[in-house]
Amino acid sequence: MATTGMNPTPADGASVRAAPQLVVQVIDDAPDTLGFLIAALESAGYSVLVARSGEAALETLQWVTPDAILLDAMMPGLDGFETCRRIKLLPERAHIPVIFMTALSETAHIVTAFDRGGVDYVVKPVKIDEVLARLSAHMRNARVSRLAREAVDVAGLGVLMLDAQCRVAWQSPKAAAWLHEFVAPGATAHLFKTLASQFETSGCTSWPLGQRGGEELVMHWIGSSGLGESMTLLQLRPVAASRVRSADLTRREAEVLSWLAKGKTNRDIADILGMSPRTVNKHLEHVYAKLGVETRTSAAAVLSLELDHATF
Repeated sequence: MATTGMNPTPADGASVRAAPQLVVQVIDDAPDTLGFLIAALESAGYSVLVARSGEAALETLQWVTPDAILLDAMMPGLDGFETCRRIKLLPERAHIPVIFMTALSETAHIVTAFDRGGVDYVVKPVKIDEVLARLSAHMRNARVSRLAREAVDVAGLGVLMLDAQCRVAWQSPKAAAWLHEFVAPGATAHLFKTLASQFETSGCTSWPLGQRGGEELVMHWIGSSGLGESMTLLQLRPVAASRVRSADLTRREAEVLSWLAKGKTNRDIADILGMSPRTVNKHLEHVYAKLGVETRTSAAAVLSLELDHATF
């Protein structure tokens, strides 16, 4: 492990604390790779932890948190892909950026590396300047992300990050507690996928997830945050009346909305309800205004989501 130099001493005699060294864990069973990589990392000012297997790396992570991990994909026993997957399952270690370094260069291998939680992929023989540049960038990004999430935790906000498959990529402690309380176990994946689709197509930006007593948990869709993830904000508020019911629709307006949600055209609705298409248009104008939407798709989504919500 590299050592730090002496701390400089100002003229007034006050000591100055040196910045702590960043720690990189290298997981590789190849002695040749380890030798030059460790030397290069230490020359660049990093402290280096070495693990010769995935099992040894996971054991080390029980007592130390490196700032980044350089991981070989091909190792005896636990390979790099499975090692990375297990690291990402550790709540206190999942934030660590993992950079794969391997001779495997097929697209399938690269896809697997990212799917297991890696942030980058370097093909051997590695170019040390490239590795150092990628390492610096990912450590900086990870630090910014960690500080932002810690701020969210301290503020007690219910922030939820969803990946491209609408799975929970990260959640603040408050969000985790609320979801446990208001959403049935195992229902989150289907629920988030349904809501993401509705948010995208209808223009709605919020919807209640569940109710307990006189309170309801509401999800506000913030939008893309990069890397294929989407950000949502959870909020606890007093139970509100049904959006459709509180809109105070007339009987005819409610009938028009009901048939609209079933996918009927204005001409179809006119024929079914025995009125002219022009009258249907007038009813829809009133419905849009009362629901606070601008399109027929949004109006249909409001009713459909409200009906679906009753089954969550």
